[in-house]
Amino acid sequence: MLKMNRKRAAIIGAGIGGLVTGYELKKKGYEVRIFEKEKEIGGLLGDFKMSDQRLEKTYHHIFKTDKEIINLIEELGLSDKLKWHKSSVALFYDGIFYPFSGVIDLLKFKELDLISKIRLGIVYLWLKFDKNFSKYENVTATDWMKKWAGKEAYKVIWKPLLKGKFHNYADKISMAWLWARIHTRGGSTNEKGEEVLGYMEGGFGQIINKLAEKLEIKLSYKVESKKLKELEKDFDLIIDTRRTKNVDYIGAVDLVFSSTQSLSKYYWHNINDLKSPFLVLVQHTNLMGNKNYNDKNIYYLGTYVPQDHKYFKISDKEIEKEFFDYLKKIKPEFDEKQIRERKIFRMKNAQHIVVLSYKVPSYKVNKNYYQLNFAQIYPEDRGINFAVKEARKLIKMIGV
Repeated sequence: MLKMNRKRAAIIGAGIGGLVTGYELKKKGYEVRIFEKEKEIGGLLGDFKMSDQRLEKTYHHIFKTDKEIINLIEELGLSDKLKWHKSSVALFYDGIFYPFSGVIDLLKFKELDLISKIRLGIVYLWLKFDKNFSKYENVTATDWMKKWAGKEAYKVIWKPLLKGKFHNYADKISMAWLWARIHTRGGSTNEKGEEVLGYMEGGFGQIINKLAEKLEIKLSYKVESKKLKELEKDFDLIIDTRRTKNVDYIGAVDLVFSSTQSLSKYYWHNINDLKSPFLVLVQHTNLMGNKNYNDKNIYYLGTYVPQDHKYFKISDKEIEKEFFDYLKKIKPEFDEKQIRERKIFRMKNAQHIVVLSYKVPSYKVNKNYYQLNFAQIYPEDRGINFAVKEARKLIKMIGV
């Protein structure tokens, strides 16, 4: 029972944003109750078990520049679990996988002429060091990249990324969004200038579990309009982390599997083929190693699709067939018989659509009712670091 001599806060949603908000409010003396309609907590950072380890339902890593999540991991006593690993990237285009991790790889990339390579390199450096995103808010990523990187680089590199990520919205995406993607990861390097990525041994779900230990969470409570009015009477503060109105979203589908087979020496594979059913192939254990996964290799095949896409209607088996048939096409050595476990996860509200002159949803709804969700992360892309940042930003805004 809530103590009447303390202020009371209700958090709707037990994703990373809601949990961090509740954690911060509790530190400030609030009695916190978190309501979650699903049977599991964590939202997009929710995890599951495969090869005797916990894995995220959607692939995750962090950058050296992600100070908010790094500080939270330290505060929760989990720093010993966070390890930094050298990244490795490949790009699939026109039937071939090319290494694509640095200047040398770019120079060797035969799908672009020298002028296009030079322009592409200059654009990357410019966006990496330019700190002013406002100049990119009123131009689409498509138009900006065609102009400055060139039409050929746009066709080979940026068009497949934008189409694969946003589908029919691709030509409407603000360049501010793409600026943030490049600018954020540009500073995640080691002393040699190589990109390094952070991952927690045992998975990022440990953050969710640690936060949950400190909070009282009530599951399977679907908050509707009528019940929301009741909460407003019973609580001094309400934070609603559900999707916001007036923002379009795109969904995501991930096929995760373990296998005795190693398909690549790279961690991250961008699939720059508009006919591919998935946008990215992640060989997770090429970042972490497979020792903690019973010597199995862990893979993610991930894609973004419109909310009315057939992947939200057909069976898991049908999705598996489409994904594995294409994987066999680009990796002829792929042997489905070596797969040991497989899981499919579907999320209808996985990514907000950042169009020109994107309007960040308001935080305050009324006197004691606020909303918090990843559609407010701008210009950076949604992610666990910025979810933590937004939660703490809201706490300061409320002034508790």
